[in-house]
Amino acid sequence: MTDMVYGTVPVRDVEPVLPKWWRTVDRWSLSCVLLLFGVGLLLGLAASPPLAERNGFGAFHYVQRQTLFGGLALIAMVLTSMMSPVLVRRLAVLGFACAFVALALLPFLGTDFGKGATRWYSLGFASVQPSEFLKPGFVVVAAWLLAAGQEIGGPPGRLWSFILTVTIVLMLALQPDFGQACLVLFGWGVMYFISGAPIVLLMVIAGLVIVAGTVAYHNSEHFARRIDGFLNPEVDPTTQLGYATNAIREGGFFGVGVGEGEVKWSLPDAHTDFIIAVAAEEYGLVLVLAIIALYATIVFRSLMRLMRERDPFIRLAGAGLAVTFGVQAMINMGVAVRLLPAKGMTLPFVSYGGSSLIAGGIAVGMLLAFTRARPQGQIGDLWKGRS
Repeated sequence: MTDMVYGTVPVRDVEPVLPKWWRTVDRWSLSCVLLLFGVGLLLGLAASPPLAERNGFGAFHYVQRQTLFGGLALIAMVLTSMMSPVLVRRLAVLGFACAFVALALLPFLGTDFGKGATRWYSLGFASVQPSEFLKPGFVVVAAWLLAAGQEIGGPPGRLWSFILTVTIVLMLALQPDFGQACLVLFGWGVMYFISGAPIVLLMVIAGLVIVAGTVAYHNSEHFARRIDGFLNPEVDPTTQLGYATNAIREGGFFGVGVGEGEVKWSLPDAHTDFIIAVAAEEYGLVLVLAIIALYATIVFRSLMRLMRERDPFIRLAGAGLAVTFGVQAMINMGVAVRLLPAKGMTLPFVSYGGSSLIAGGIAVGMLLAFTRARPQGQIGDLWKGRS
């Protein structure tokens, strides 16, 4: 009778934030991320002391910095994973706008640190790579546009997302950073395919990418040098690829032993781009397979949980973040074993690097937020209701 007179009172969700987050988050993926970070610290203890010694720092200088950046990354991941999809989208749009402006100003204010590609801002005590923070924001913004384009009377989201993607790819290619450009394009292609794009159109885009790669090969010495090095059947043993290949060969199945590896004394990027070579040499194929399994578990579980999601935006954004995360790991490890040309890309949560660690924490936090269990029916219920 009270409800008839005064109306019903909406039931408020009084469950505390932390218990609700722990109940709904994908704990398997969360555990895998923590294990990857632990493996990164373990390998950092092996790989970074030689570099610290060459640069005049204490033996554990880079390990301490990785612990600091990793702690910030884990905090960012947990806080982001507690957010609602709407709040994640709003913050992603704001973060993407800031990263896009920072990327556009790199040719004027950035530095290359002697590596031949202007990708960083030097802050004196640290450096920032805008493209790392651009990726998760771009995925969410592109997914939002693609989802909006599926609505009746909605904007031309597919066209806008394509224009945005091409713009970012060109900006990255001009640095040059072809690895990140390919990663951005691949992530968008997966989301575009999931949103219902015809396969013929994707094949046309793939053809245009091949044409663009041919043009870049003939006009970019940086790009041509890396492709030539990849295609050359003979590996120069004094190059980074040569050292990494030899280290992986020497490691065998069980490795040469903790602290017994030699590649860390020769590779300048042993703690970043070629960290997997250190893992293969000292701990063998066993640890490498364990690392691959951790990445595969995160990607597979995320995609399986997203298959039950009814919101098109969440499905697209989550899938884009998951495949981008997984493909970046594949590219890093593929370069070390000469399956791919050198890209200068870190191994998420394992390699040293402030920008990559913190941006990776934000990206995985977004993914965990999108894959949290929510009160909804199965996606198949939508089809049952239409029949």
